[in-house]
Amino acid sequence: MLLAFSSPPFYTTYVRLPEEDEPIPTPIYNDPRYHPFFDHALGAADGSHIVTAPPLDERSASRNRKGGISQNVFATCTLDTLLFTYVLSGIEGSATDSTVFQMARQVDFRVPGDRYYLADAGYGFVDLLLVPYRGVRYHLAEWVVQVSTFVGMVTEKLTKSG
Repeated sequence: MLLAFSSPPFYTTYVRLPEEDEPIPTPIYNDPRYHPFFDHALGAADGSHIVTAPPLDERSASRNRKGGISQNVFATCTLDTLLFTYVLSGIEGSATDSTVFQMARQVDFRVPGDRYYLADAGYGFVDLLLVPYRGVRYHLAEWVVQVSTFVGMVTEKLTKSG
């Protein structure tokens, strides 16, 4: 079922990678706390584990760090409307966030020009993603809520359809 979300017709209808001239998201542009500092942010990027039941011979690779059997999904969304801009699903649960991100880059994930996505510290310092410094407390509760809502929506949709 996860493959259905990253394949036509669903993917080609509902998911669209942004262009280089994508406008600045309204919540950033209209808020002096974020504009002009995050003007080049295209959206948020995060991963989520979806419970799965693979064949027995694939279960060890699907075991995540918490001991469950899952598939890893990497997705990006816009900051203002929470529309999907990229989804890579079906990665074994044992893969780390940074590994899944590198896989997405090898497949077809691209970020135009000098743009980037906001992500959590689990991705480490890589180009194309702006992550917080480890050990620094940030006060971006609004973005945490938005990203958590986005990940919850993805998880709920994938769980209900599987």
